[in-house]
Amino acid sequence: MTASYDVALPDGIRARFVDNANGLRMHVLEAGEAGRPVIVLLHGFPELAWSWRKQMPALAAAGYHVIAPDQRGYGRTTGWDADYDGDLAAFRLLNLVRDVVGLVCALGHRRIEALVGHDFGAIVAPWCVLLRPDVFRSMVLMSAPFAGPPAIPLAPGAPPAARIHDELAALARPRKHYQWYYSTRPANDEMWHCPQGVHDFLRAYFHMKSADWDGNRPHPLAAWRADELAKLPEYYIMDLHADMAATVAPAMPSADAVAACRWLSEQALRVYSTEFARTGFQGGLNWYRGRTCGRFDAELQIFDGRSIDVPSAFIGGRSDWGVYQTPGAFEKMQHEACTRMLRCHLLDGAGHWVQQEQPEAVNRLLLEFLDASADVR
Repeated sequence: MTASYDVALPDGIRARFVDNANGLRMHVLEAGEAGRPVIVLLHGFPELAWSWRKQMPALAAAGYHVIAPDQRGYGRTTGWDADYDGDLAAFRLLNLVRDVVGLVCALGHRRIEALVGHDFGAIVAPWCVLLRPDVFRSMVLMSAPFAGPPAIPLAPGAPPAARIHDELAALARPRKHYQWYYSTRPANDEMWHCPQGVHDFLRAYFHMKSADWDGNRPHPLAAWRADELAKLPEYYIMDLHADMAATVAPAMPSADAVAACRWLSEQALRVYSTEFARTGFQGGLNWYRGRTCGRFDAELQIFDGRSIDVPSAFIGGRSDWGVYQTPGAFEKMQHEACTRMLRCHLLDGAGHWVQQEQPEAVNRLLLEFLDASADVR
């Protein structure tokens, strides 16, 4: 296996391009035979379809046709605008849903067996299911809980997500929220052209958010308040004047630790770093901008009160702060937002990159869920 995305694919995974009829020529990885039940896998940030390389052969061997695209703004998918001043509406959640539905239809399907999302993919996936439960028969979320659609505000005033910035900046140790940092103009350049280079930046970033970093000992937060959010590690609640490359640099693992890392070899990481060195990060960062700008909130608030009613599951890492970064979301997902949640797992030995850090356990849980969801439909 080499570092090239073209030739690094494990046996049984193949690549092609698909026009999704929504402006994209999507780079798609697939495994398994056409005509079998379909599973679609959605990656997060800063990742690629490559993130599912450890799941695709196992799911295909179990009798599924598995599809994993490079999503809008990522990798070898083209048709998106990398200009910070371009059309941000293309990156709003409803259009990201349109990307996935368009891909499914372009592949000749009207229904698929399961939609699986990790990180930001676990934000797009529930909206796909919420809007088109007739297409997506079941859902698995990883690392990012879904708390339901945003509420229609009943009184005027700035929402808590807006007020929090002043409160974080006013702390004794002034801080800022990473999603709003990702929405700033300099963020792409500060990561793309960082002093340590893209490869070492990604190594430190992946390491710091994994179970390998001793600083990850997550627990629920009491409320959306600055003093509570400040308990999150610096990669979520950053120092006010730091960029992300500087934030993760002190966590760069030693050469011995890199060599000992079983879940992300240097060759595997090179696939990520080669692609992001080529494209930059702006495409992925635009997903955050689409959420933080507030322009598209109203079209999501229309669905206030709607729940996801297909069989669902959640898989996260016990060392992943992402499970708790939005106070109350993990609990609301299980008891309100997803009415048929059959499984909820937090895996030992995994941080944020659960499907890469603990692939055998994730594969087992996915297959168990697929069997269970078939039994209750």
